[in-house]
Amino acid sequence: MATNITWHHNLTHDERKELVKQNGATLWFTGLSASGKSTVACALEQKLLQEGIQSYRLDGDNVRFGLNKDLGFSEKDRNENIRRISEVSKLFADSCVISLTSFISPYRADRDAARKLHEEANLPFVEVFVDVPLAVAEQRDPKGLYKKAREGLIKNFTGIDDPYEAPEHPEIHLNTHEQSVEECVSTIVAYLKQKQIVA
Repeated sequence: MATNITWHHNLTHDERKELVKQNGATLWFTGLSASGKSTVACALEQKLLQEGIQSYRLDGDNVRFGLNKDLGFSEKDRNENIRRISEVSKLFADSCVISLTSFISPYRADRDAARKLHEEANLPFVEVFVDVPLAVAEQRDPKGLYKKAREGLIKNFTGIDDPYEAPEHPEIHLNTHEQSVEECVSTIVAYLKQKQIVA
């Protein structure tokens, strides 16, 4: 634990909202590999930016090229991966950016901790469950990861030899084997407008 540190205050979140004319929030996309998390998050990011709403996507693969390149896929490393992303997405939300986090985040306790972190800072947190049957995810398998996991070439793979704990009460529940990307984006935007997170 770091010592001899001080949080330097500047603008309050409400003051920042007034200046940038936008609210911040974190949309936490969770689901199996190949469920469509990143596909939907990418389309949503484009939609929000086209409407002049600042947003930024934090992707499970992308952050492992830099911020989390020292982490593997053990349960301990997965926990730390999500802890770091929770803190980063909270900073984005506090800066009045819509943060779109796209992570398998298989453990309910880790997602609950991310939610609590945002709630304690009075920042909106929206859990988006990108749901798809395992058989469909395996059939899609765009990176060939399920095939490798079935062959024993990848260990600790969620859905095969590691568990996925589905959200019990997500704010948004998408079924990407039944809904198009456009339908998923429309569902999310409608929710954000209903909750007055975006205008």
